[in-house]
Parts: sequence; C-alpha cells; structure tokens
Amino acid sequence: MNTVRRTTHYRRWLESCAVYADRRVLAILFLGFSSGLPLALTFGTLSIWLAEVGVTKTTIGLFALMGTPYTFKFLWAPLVDRMPLPYFTQRLGRRRGWAILTQLALMATIAGLGATNPGAHPGLTAVFAFMVAFCSASQDIVIDAYRVEILEERQYGAGAAMIVLGYRIGMLVSGAGTLYLATYVGWFTAYGLMTALMTVGIATILLNPEPKIRKSRDSIEQERRIAAYLETRPDLQGKKAKALAWIYGAVISPFAEFMSRRGWLVMLLFILLYKFGDALAGVMGNPFYVELGFTKIQIASISKAFGLAATIIGSLLGGIMVNRMGILRSLFVCGILQMLSNLMFAALAVAGNDPRMLTLTIAVENLSGGMGTAAFVAYLSSLCNIAYTATQYALLTSFMAFGRTLLSSSGGWLADHMDWVSFFIVTTGAALPGLLLLVWITRTGKRQGEKSPDLTQ
Repeated sequence: MNTVRRTTHYRRWLESCAVYADRRVLAILFLGFSSGLPLALTFGTLSIWLAEVGVTKTTIGLFALMGTPYTFKFLWAPLVDRMPLPYFTQRLGRRRGWAILTQLALMATIAGLGATNPGAHPGLTAVFAFMVAFCSASQDIVIDAYRVEILEERQYGAGAAMIVLGYRIGMLVSGAGTLYLATYVGWFTAYGLMTALMTVGIATILLNPEPKIRKSRDSIEQERRIAAYLETRPDLQGKKAKALAWIYGAVISPFAEFMSRRGWLVMLLFILLYKFGDALAGVMGNPFYVELGFTKIQIASISKAFGLAATIIGSLLGGIMVNRMGILRSLFVCGILQMLSNLMFAALAVAGNDPRMLTLTIAVENLSGGMGTAAFVAYLSSLCNIAYTATQYALLTSFMAFGRTLLSSSGGWLADHMDWVSFFIVTTGAALPGLLLLVWITRTGKRQGEKSPDLTQ
C-alpha cells in the first residue's frame, strides 16, 4: 500500500512538471526575454560605456534616475489597460496591439541610444536612455497583463518561473553579451544587435493568441452605477459623459474594486513584508563578501554566475510547487526557506573566507529566493481582477518595489551598528512579520481578498 501511495505521489509531481510543456507557458519565457533585454542597456551596460568615454562619476550617478519609469509605471497603466490604439488594437487586439507598439518603440529608442555620443552629448544619451526605460516599463505592463490573462490560475507559478528565467537571460545577453560585442565591433553595432533581438518578443506576440476580453461582476456593477449616475446629470451628456465613464472605468474602478475586498490592507502589508528579510540581507551582500576578503573574481563566479543558475532552478521548482500545492501553501514553505537561508550568511560570517561555504550559502539563498519569487509573483497575479489586470498588477508590483527599496535602505545602518552574525540573525527575524500575515491570510480562507467570478464576453 505504501509503495502504491509513493508511486502515486511521484506521478503527481511529475504531472506538475508537465506544466512547463504548455505552449502558453513557453511563450512567457520568450516574453520574459523581451522584458529583461532593455534593462541593462540603460543601467549597468550603459554606465560602463559612459565611464569608458570619460563621463564624470557625478553624471553617471544621475543616470540612475533612468529607473523611475519602472517605479511609477502604475500612473499610465490605466491607459495601457483600456485605451484603444488606431490600427494596432483593431488588427491585433488590446494586449497584442499594445505589446507590438511598445516593442517597436523599444527597437527605435535602443537604436537611437546606440547612435548617440555620450562623451560629446551626455544629455542626448540621457534622453534616449529615459525613453528606452519608459518604453520598457510600458512593455512590462502589457506583458504582465498578457501573462495573467492567457494562463490558468494553476499555471501562475510556472508562468512566474518562466518570466523570471526569460528576464534573467535577457539581462545576461544585454549585459555580458553587449560588453563582449562592444569590445570587438563597437557600441553602435552592439546596441544595433540588441535592437534586432527585440524581434524575439514581436514574433512571440504574433505567434500567440489575444486573450479574451473579460469582465467580472464587480466591474459590470461599477460601470452600471456610473452609467446610472450620468443619466441623472443632463449637463454631463455626449462626449463629456463618455470621457467621464472611460476615466471611471480605467482609472478609478481598478483601485475601488481592490479596496472593496475584505482585508485589502492586510494584503498590501503582506506584499510589503514577505521578502523584507531577504531584501534587508541582500542589500549588504557585496560589502559583506568584500569584508570577508573574497576577491572580485570569486564574487563574480560564485555570487553572480553560480547564483544565477541557482535562482533559475529555484524559480522552476517554485512553479512546480505552486502547480502541485497551491499558491498559499507554496508561499509559506518558500517563506520559511527564505527566512532560514539568511542564517547561512551568519554561518559564513563565522567561517570567514571559505569559498566552499560561500558556494553553499549562495546555493541555499538563491535557490530559496528563486522559489519564493515564483510563488510570490503567482500570488500577485492571483490578486488581479481580470477586468483590470494591467492596472492592478502594475500597482501591486510598484508598491512592492517601492516598499522593499525604502525598508531595505536601513540595512547599512544596522550593519554599521552590529557584527555580521547579529546582523543576519536580525534579517532572519525580519521575515517573521510577513509569515505571520500569511498565516492570517491562509486562515481566513477564500474570504480574504475574494474576487467576483470572471464573466467572459
């Protein structure tokens, strides 16, 4: 009997692995590549180009402001979510039309960035870098909405893993790949080849279907209420009425619908704190390695290259867990692993300059972090009302990024006022509030953050 149970158990896990063979899930891998490709071109890779041509450190530091579109993308997400585009949305549909437009815009702006001369005109380079970042953030809004809408909820974990995998590959290509190319063929040609690689995303969108337009009962009821209100206001008729109804549906309704759910404040607090301990430890990772005496080559090889592989494997495992165990149970298991992984840094602090211990620490931390990220992205996806996917997902991820950046900034102060062992024990404890909130969310069951059913039109 036990043998039969074990065989059934293993077979179910193998069936969960098959989720990655679904064409829709595979498409997310290539869209993740398209999403990650532009990032290094406006940050890490660009800073090397700027330094190489003699741009001052102060100016290079100011280029960090190019990342602001990623933080504030929720401000124009309602337009991407609802506004029709001439020709594009008519021929391709709402999501695919916006995706193709942003990808074509990225090709134009990346090519323009590569054609600038940062040594002579750093201001023009900054303008094109900002345009690339803006188009990239806009593409992320569309791709996130497309991913949530084209997948079933049981596939959210696998979709999260594939978006992370594709994103990392895209960053690797536009980071190390661009540097390699620039060494032999120059920056202009290197950026030109990165422009050509954006066709991967375009081809993926064109080869895959447009998600069905859906509405929930809540969205239908909210739109009915605004229509009824406008009928009582004869001064708000015609174009004014249409404009007000559109603004209400695109901008106000996504936030109103989310805040109408029971426990929405608890959900936001959980989003803020789930990876707090992980972020607090991560912000001081490189200074910690340097203080222990590890060389730049060791840090690059173990922390970056090996760490990337561990993160990818963790993401894939996290996707399988979500498919097999469900989102909330996976979040709890991965959260425990993330919390305990911080203790590995404390053990490394005791061991000192030991490359084998560093490798083990990075393996545990990045593996658990990748698993947690896949489960967390799946959770954020599940919170989105299908009628307002782009706006709500952009809001949740912007809130997560802003909160983690703000809270983790205290890590340097803590590290200055205690030894490394104590610091990493504190970061381990910092993961507890998020886990306690998750326990509360799990115990409240379906009532927590419940959404109305989706109604396909």
